[in-house]
Amino acid sequence: MRLLGNGRVRFQIDYLTVAIVYLLSIVSLFVIANATRSLAPSTDPLYFVKRQMVWLVLGTVVLVVAAGIDYRHFKKMAPYIYWGAIGLLGFVLVHGSSALGAQRWIQVGPFQVQPSEFAKVAIIVTLATHLDKKKSFTRWRDLVSPLIHVGLPMVMILKQPDLGTTLVFAAIAIGMFYMAGLPWTKMLLFPVGLGAVILWIWAHYRFGISIPIMHAYQLKRLLVFLNPNSDPLGNGFNVIQSRIAVGTGGIFGGGLAGAQTNLLGFLPESYTDFIFASISEVLGFVGAMAILLAYLVLLARATYIAFQAKDRYGTLLASGVVAMFAFHVLESAGMASGIMPVAGVPLPFMSYGGSAFLTDSAAIGVLLNVYGRRKVKQYKPAVARTAPVVYPDEAVSTDGIISPTHT
Repeated sequence: MRLLGNGRVRFQIDYLTVAIVYLLSIVSLFVIANATRSLAPSTDPLYFVKRQMVWLVLGTVVLVVAAGIDYRHFKKMAPYIYWGAIGLLGFVLVHGSSALGAQRWIQVGPFQVQPSEFAKVAIIVTLATHLDKKKSFTRWRDLVSPLIHVGLPMVMILKQPDLGTTLVFAAIAIGMFYMAGLPWTKMLLFPVGLGAVILWIWAHYRFGISIPIMHAYQLKRLLVFLNPNSDPLGNGFNVIQSRIAVGTGGIFGGGLAGAQTNLLGFLPESYTDFIFASISEVLGFVGAMAILLAYLVLLARATYIAFQAKDRYGTLLASGVVAMFAFHVLESAGMASGIMPVAGVPLPFMSYGGSAFLTDSAAIGVLLNVYGRRKVKQYKPAVARTAPVVYPDEAVSTDGIISPTHT
């Protein structure tokens, strides 16, 4: 944002962030084309690529709209955004479309949309509004309303079931609570909660204590990364094939003729959840590290924007976006490499899918919104023109008359 004549303000674009987003999006088109070669109709080998390009265009529109509306207006819209998201999540549980054992989608013409993806940005905007109203967290009861705020959609998403998106919500909440000034003594609530969940899972296997919020197959899928060979043809199959694809890429990659992704087709979900494994096989270690470096720069830039925001609300919005993207990249890349649980989280701007792409575009729009209206350092002369010159042995009295400093 720059000051113009007559006190006018011009919106300034963060071109580095925009460049990284579209670089990742363009690279993804080539990776998706390679990964879907055996899946696309024989009459249209670029079927999935064309659909992704449609989402790229629509995502650009969403980005521009999210960046153009002054983010301070989001506060007024927050109740409608929150309850609209809750309504869509409720509709999915009643009338949603099912696939792969989960009920997460709503059919809209030829496309399927996933409301839980849109709810990510909705919770960032509304939780930022909620936290901005709380100036301190001195009492434990100050945490009750914001935890309920984020907990309600998390429970509804876990019911679908969608463990990956539920974990994304948890990451967003932790990042935003921290930036809201939650004392470290209360921040311990989150690792203690994680420890309790781990202890509950251990007790489930050791003593048979039930876990009502999770099915047995979900739990096995979540923990199979610890030992994929325990079920190589079942829950461990995806992890094993993904690790093979990552290793097959070598240093510089095998090009567009990757065996796991293309020729043999052993890698499942190669263009969605496990697209990082496809990237590693095609571009190799060097290419995969370049992609991760691009994400690192994007996250660093987003963090810079959070600290440059002109108000607390803008900082909370940007920090929520940082937390969301950071978890997505960590989980998606780690899942494909076999060092993180399989939770089905897409890689931002690279995994195939419209709902995720539109959500990521909206999040970037929010970032650009905060950046374009950030703090402006106005030029101030070091010495005013009418100010008197004061020497070391003199001082200026309150009425502007120079007087000696000593008697």
